[in-house]
Amino acid sequence: MKLADFRIGARHLVQEPVYSAIAILGLAIGLGACLLLLGFVQYSWRYDAAVPGVDHIYVVKQKFNVDPKAPWFDQAPLLLREAALKTPGVADATAFFRVDPPTVKVGNTLQTMPSLLVLPHFAGMLGLSALEGDLDAALSRPDGLALTQSTARRLFGGAPALDRTLHIGDKVLRVRAIVRDRPANTTIPFEALYGVHSVLTSPEMRTELQTGEHGAWGRLLLRIAPGAETNAIAMSLQAIIDNAPGVQGVPPAVRARLGRRKVMELALSPLREAYFDQDVARNPVCAPGDRGDRTTVAALALVAVLILVIGAINYVNLATARVLRRQREIGMRKVLGASVRRVVLQFLAESLVVSMLATVLGLLMAWLALPLFSELVNRKLDTLFSAPNVALALLLGVLIGIVAAIQPALTALKVRPAQALEGRVNAESALGARLRALLTVLQMGTAIGLASLAMGMSVQTSFAMHAAPGFDSAPLLIVDLPERGKKSAAVRGFLSELGRQPGVQGVVLSEHVVGRFGSDVIHDLMREGQAAVSMEAKMVDTNFFEVYGLRPLAGRLFDAGIDKENDGVSVVLNAIAVRQLGFASPEAAVGQTLQRTTEDGKLLSYRVIGIAPQLRFRSLRDEPGATIYELGIDWAGTLSVRASGSVADVEQAVARLWPRYFPDALMHTQRAADVLAANYAGDARLARLLVLATGVALAIAAFGMYALSGHMVQRRSREIVLRKLYGAGKVQVGMLLGRELSALMLAAAVLGLPLAFIGIARYQAGFVERASLVWTTPWLALAGVVLVALLAALRHASGALALRPGQLLR
Repeated sequence: MKLADFRIGARHLVQEPVYSAIAILGLAIGLGACLLLLGFVQYSWRYDAAVPGVDHIYVVKQKFNVDPKAPWFDQAPLLLREAALKTPGVADATAFFRVDPPTVKVGNTLQTMPSLLVLPHFAGMLGLSALEGDLDAALSRPDGLALTQSTARRLFGGAPALDRTLHIGDKVLRVRAIVRDRPANTTIPFEALYGVHSVLTSPEMRTELQTGEHGAWGRLLLRIAPGAETNAIAMSLQAIIDNAPGVQGVPPAVRARLGRRKVMELALSPLREAYFDQDVARNPVCAPGDRGDRTTVAALALVAVLILVIGAINYVNLATARVLRRQREIGMRKVLGASVRRVVLQFLAESLVVSMLATVLGLLMAWLALPLFSELVNRKLDTLFSAPNVALALLLGVLIGIVAAIQPALTALKVRPAQALEGRVNAESALGARLRALLTVLQMGTAIGLASLAMGMSVQTSFAMHAAPGFDSAPLLIVDLPERGKKSAAVRGFLSELGRQPGVQGVVLSEHVVGRFGSDVIHDLMREGQAAVSMEAKMVDTNFFEVYGLRPLAGRLFDAGIDKENDGVSVVLNAIAVRQLGFASPEAAVGQTLQRTTEDGKLLSYRVIGIAPQLRFRSLRDEPGATIYELGIDWAGTLSVRASGSVADVEQAVARLWPRYFPDALMHTQRAADVLAANYAGDARLARLLVLATGVALAIAAFGMYALSGHMVQRRSREIVLRKLYGAGKVQVGMLLGRELSALMLAAAVLGLPLAFIGIARYQAGFVERASLVWTTPWLALAGVVLVALLAALRHASGALALRPGQLLR
């Protein structure tokens, strides 16, 4: 291949600007979208890859089967840490806690600082070392603290951070080490680290952290020696937990219900797989951090490849149609002595010019779209345009150029000079025509499938977001308090003052927020002489149901004028609990006595005073369960505020009062509707991502249909003219072209619709309530794709109707 071949290829592109723009832009859009999607896929697959020896590090998971719906927790009893260090095959063991982000005060500025409380060996397990200072001192001294580089800059600006002090409440800490920033794709993110002996932990807690004798949980990490059997290690730890006092003290009724199942079930899970561990993705005890779905990421990789393929198909169709228009030129080249090799190299050079221009343009498009795309997927993709990735993109462009040149080159080789120079230009074989039609069907079928899935996911996500939670969320504002319970003078004063503000209709403390996962307490309750029923216990204040605007299904609900705070006798059930306890109706349950046995063997009795409507504490992915409401707010840290007018005015009232009662804490408020919608944030992001991919696929398919219709008109121009000479009108000519296009669209529908229905069904299978309208979306998507195809073909179709027989025959 010579440089002249590339110059000739570039000259041809300049001579045909419309063709060049469509070919380069279509391929560039496909490449840019593909690079972004594959960048996200690579980012997801490399979670925790930066940890040294990550393939030998395991997370200890446990499933507390006392809860019938128990998920897997990625926290386990701390007493296992010391036991693991003595277990054969375990090279090292550590643990950490992801505490609530403390509010730090530097000068007069308050900021949150996501932190980890770490146990010994944590730094060695993750391969951390100090860039400045002494990391061991930072994690062992009472006032010690280690910050990441970016956190140090955020807190102290450009000034040196080492040995600077900051305040967390009334505690003073000193920065004794600076460590490198963690990669964004890690399941163990942090901005600061402190150790067991920190002033932020009480003496009692320090002892518990090191011994775990009272059952405290943390996230345990084990480094397994090469060649060691993880199953044997898990069985050794299981035997230890089976004999732990907390497990042995489970009430007999619970043991009877469990049967042969263990009270606490252990498993070892590779840290490398933690990002895709969906078992703990919605863990109600401790937020597990970023999690992804392996199937979804693999599907996005497939979508990226499909977009690239339809972009390449679009270019192949365009290039082949262009060859058919250039048959006289090709015939003349052959007459002048061009060999097969020269013809192939010429078309290869032209293809490489197009593909490399498209690759550079695609890289530019992806770079410009990266901030928006990163926000869309909620991930930091800063390393996407690293030198190796850019080099791979350029190599991919070269490969596309080589592969895309095959079909046009083969078509060019079939050109017969004599026929071409005589004007009988039809070098495309029947097989070649069928192949191009097949490629077009694949383009349109892909667009139909993607559009169907995007619309279906959007409909189901919207349905879930707007599903009735059992109460009117519009007038409610949720306020997270930095202190818990009414024993705090600040909490009492804040509640009292806020309740007197204009526009505030009611204020209530509770331990749980409807729609937000929290640490559920499980009670095994029974009627006399019957089996126990497990249910979630919700601790609320006496005016909880009043603030949420709920009426009883039977009996009465808690009333501030009748009931007392922390009353341990009166309870309210939901209808599911009524059914599971065996009552004939809600009315039959009112006034009945329920019992449960505590872990220390005491028998507690409760009196049912009423039945509450069903509240959706969990998302639509979870079956609603039996619930008991108790009066108990000693550990309640969430405030629900009901507005009589504007919620924004109430939020402003909270902001005015906050500094007076909580001067060392940052305010965090959230609309109740936003709390419910947060359960589906990932679904909404994925739906938007698929909408974007669908737009790209439709744009490329439109380019392809534009080119195909042009070639179709050119190929059948003489037939159209002859039909006109014999009296065919515009309708007959339009039907002639429409039949060919309709056949392609029908084949595309046969390809795309079944896959769309399967994809939607698999997605909806994860929900307990499903939107029925979702099954109309594939047909709407088909109609949309057909409309796009018709609009793309409209110009050439109108040109065919305007063909003048005399001009063409001349």
